[in-house]
Amino acid sequence: MNKDLIYRNLSEEIKHSLDVFPVVTLTGPRQSGKTTLCRELYPDLPYINLEEIDMLSSLKDDPHRFFANHPNGAIIDEAHHYPDIFSYIQVYVDEDIYQGKKDRKFVVTGSSNFALLEKVTQSMAGRTAVLTLLPLSQKELQHSGRNVDTDRFILNGGYPAVWKNEAAREMIYRNYFTTYVERDVRNIVQVKDLMAFQTFIRLCAGRIGTEFNASALSVAVGVSVPTIHNWLSILAASYTVYMLSPYHANIGKRLTKTPKLYFYDTGLATYLLGIENEQQLKTHPLRGELFENMVVNEITKEAFNKGRVENLYFYRDKSQREIDIIRLRALEIEAYEIKAGKSYNSDYYKHLKYLESLPSLAVRRTAVIYDGDTESHTAKEGLYNFRNFSLYDDNLKG
Repeated sequence: MNKDLIYRNLSEEIKHSLDVFPVVTLTGPRQSGKTTLCRELYPDLPYINLEEIDMLSSLKDDPHRFFANHPNGAIIDEAHHYPDIFSYIQVYVDEDIYQGKKDRKFVVTGSSNFALLEKVTQSMAGRTAVLTLLPLSQKELQHSGRNVDTDRFILNGGYPAVWKNEAAREMIYRNYFTTYVERDVRNIVQVKDLMAFQTFIRLCAGRIGTEFNASALSVAVGVSVPTIHNWLSILAASYTVYMLSPYHANIGKRLTKTPKLYFYDTGLATYLLGIENEQQLKTHPLRGELFENMVVNEITKEAFNKGRVENLYFYRDKSQREIDIIRLRALEIEAYEIKAGKSYNSDYYKHLKYLESLPSLAVRRTAVIYDGDTESHTAKEGLYNFRNFSLYDDNLKG
């Protein structure tokens, strides 16, 4: 293995999945490291990049010849350029299963969520594991020996290219953003006014961790509300943003019904906000929201790296009581508050204790996740530095 590469925590789940299924489909943002990881894990599999025009044309012209030339399978990169390939993979995989053959394996990657997963759902049900690789987590960077303080990690985000050359951070994100708008957005849907779309993305960055208000954005950008919703779907399809839904139990109309907006990578968000260095970040009015976004991302990455999709929500009622993460587990819930401060404050637990007092909810455990060093753990309650928090930590088992 290349010693310069950072070990990705998803590696074991990929290997285990390919032992069980004939195909692994790996999705995630562009430049998150999908290609590098797959080629590092399976150096003996032929590598096929469907962004190469000649390769794509050859495959489309004679797909059966392509599969005949790869009897042991292949790594097929950027498969969203030809989603129909899953129909052919299905045919060959089913024939292998019928004949009792297990040698042919495919690892398929793609960075367009909708185009890829729609075809996977249609053609590959029961034949593939679908996994997601997000940008580098703080734990992955820390385990690689890098000294990653909080503001540095929020500013840089998790894209490997930035950590290879931090001095070029602004250039890397500028090119990433320009390429994304001019290529990916046009591929997903025709956007007539790219300048308005870019304004929309930057305004979304300014609304991190807040409830998504399509009407307000419509006025600010100068387009219709349906257009705002359409553009939001583009950002979600390309792994730029995601929404955290509000939690609804049997507590009626007292809860908000609007989802919150987060970016998959805080480095891209800080670039869009014009934050150039750690000193600017420390005093920026959105530093708390960016910290919250980072922690939610870390929780999401941990789940994805274990091949799991967690039921995560947030809580907010009409009295403005808010809890940042609600994790639904069968008939019980877990509740987590995220605080950007480094000093402990007993008020951090105020809303958690209120939630525990509601007779209609079965609260299994609670914790405060913050940026400080003091920690304490009990069976049901905890205070954690975000670096040490884990949904799957045995210390948290109630």
